[in-house]
Order: sequence, then C-alpha cells, then structure tokens
Amino acid sequence: MKIASIYVGTVIGAGFASGREIVDFFAAYGLKGIFGMIISGVLFSVVGSLLLIKMYNNKIDNLSKLSEKVFGRNLSVIFHAIIGFSLYTGYSVMISASGAIFEQELSIAYDIGILFMVISTFIVFLFNLRGLSFVNTILVPLLIVGILFTSIYINIDQASNLSNAEGVSFTGKGNFITSSILYFGSNSLIIIIVFSSLLPLIKDKKTAIVGGTVGGIILFMLGVSILISMLIYYNEIAYLDIPMLKICDHIGKNYRKIYALILWIAVFTTAIANGFGFMNRVSNSRRKLLYTALFCLSSIPLAKLGFANLVGIIYPIFGLIGAGMMLFTLLYL
Repeated sequence: MKIASIYVGTVIGAGFASGREIVDFFAAYGLKGIFGMIISGVLFSVVGSLLLIKMYNNKIDNLSKLSEKVFGRNLSVIFHAIIGFSLYTGYSVMISASGAIFEQELSIAYDIGILFMVISTFIVFLFNLRGLSFVNTILVPLLIVGILFTSIYINIDQASNLSNAEGVSFTGKGNFITSSILYFGSNSLIIIIVFSSLLPLIKDKKTAIVGGTVGGIILFMLGVSILISMLIYYNEIAYLDIPMLKICDHIGKNYRKIYALILWIAVFTTAIANGFGFMNRVSNSRRKLLYTALFCLSSIPLAKLGFANLVGIIYPIFGLIGAGMMLFTLLYL
C-alpha cells in the first residue's frame, strides 16, 4: 500500500486538486468523459504495474541508471533535458496557479499572486530550505479528503442535475479517448522519475502489481468524483482557473477558504519541488544567487499566460512527450 500511496501522491497535485485538469481533459466531453476516465484509470493501473515490474527486474534505483539503460549515454542527455524543461514549466504553472488563487479567492491582482509566489520560493531556494517540500506528505492526504468530501457532498445532492451531460465530440486534444491518453501522458514523466527510486519498496513482482493496480484504482475513483461535480456545475466553472473553489461555494464560504489555503500551500510546495529539481541540474554553487534569480524571474512571462491557458497548452504537449517516453521506457528497459 505504501507504493500505491506514493503513486497517488505523485499524480494528485495542485493541478488535479484545482479541478482544471479534469475540466480540460474529461468534463468537456460530457458523460463520455467518464469513459475517458476509465481509460486513464486502466492506463494508470496496467502501465504503472508494468513499469514497477520493469524497475524490479532491472534493479533500477535511480533516474541516471534508468536513463542510461533505456536511452544510452548519448541520448540520456536529451532525456534529462526534457525532464529539466518539464520541471521549469511545472514551476511556471504553479506560480500562475498562485496568481489565479489570489485573483479568484482574495480579489487581489493576478500579478500580485505571481510575485508573492516568486518571492516566497526565491527565499526557499536561496536558503536551501528543502524540508518544506516534504510538507506535501501531509497536504496530499488533506487534499484527497477535501476532494472526496466536496465531491460526495455535491454529487449526492445534485447528481441528477448535470449541466453538461452531452458535451462535445472533439476538442484540440481530439476525442475523449485521445484526451484520456494525453492526460496519462502528461503525468508520465513525473511517474517515471518517482518510480525510478522505489526499488527498496518493491519486494517482488506481486508487490509491484498490487502497488500499480491499487494506485490506478484510487486515481480513477478520485478523478470520477471530481468529474461528476464538474459536470453538474460545468456552465459555471468551465472557464475558471480554479473550478474547485467555485464548487466549494456550494458547501460554504468558510469551507472554500480552508480549501483555498490548503490548495495554495500545495501549489507552493509543488513549486519548490519543481524548482529544486530543475536547479540541481543546472546550478553552480558559486553563482547560486544569479541562477536562482534568473530561474524565478524568467518563469514570470510564461506564468502570465494564465493558469487555465498553461494547463490547456503545456499539459497536452507534455502528454505527447510523456506518452512517448513511457512507451520507449517500457519497450527498451
């Protein structure tokens, strides 16, 4: 179960808990999005199990060993460059989420929310306060409880009143099938990174299968819970940066504020994890201040595109890249 909980914690981040990912990849298709969620759940279970088995069989215990075995010494440079770019864009998406939370919850300018996150993370990076990133081990269970409580409360009360049952047949991501594959792909890079360090927890193939399967089932259940809530209030939340905050309004103002606070801290710690992961690949200790400042400041123009826009553009791109990387890893590991 420990592997399953790590698996769930890897995928359940700020993007998932905000509801924006679920709207873009599933709710737009109406009830067909539920079939898309089933496809994603199967992929998370089957591919997750296969990847864990591969890690166990080949005794992979770190990302460098994985990249050299799959891509070779020369191509592994490209693999690490893609990982670095995904971490950089991940940081930009998180600071844009901060701007969205400030604007939607506090009615404070979007740019102020971005700057507040940039300054906060800059201080953490500068003083190397890595311990803060482990706050996510507490926040992820809280987010899961919040997601389940919100969704169950709304779904029991309003499940028969879907505002987007029919949905559309095609979007920029194709149909509900291709969209579900892209969603899985958008999570594939981080899954590969995390799974490459789980060897000490994989006692045998059965452990790998159980961990991947249970993790996939839990992700499916959480995803469907949010999706039904999004379908109920789709007309109200379709174009919001943080749909879950609007959903929380139907429970109570105080509950919404609590959820917003937990979500912002999750965004903060995710930004820290992405930032440290990126700078570990490029930084020079003698120029730490310069690299840190450039990293934080250069992410602002990208973040100003808006959280919903970034999720809608960057996540599908990394969905394609991630799906390709996952397929290549399974074939050649």
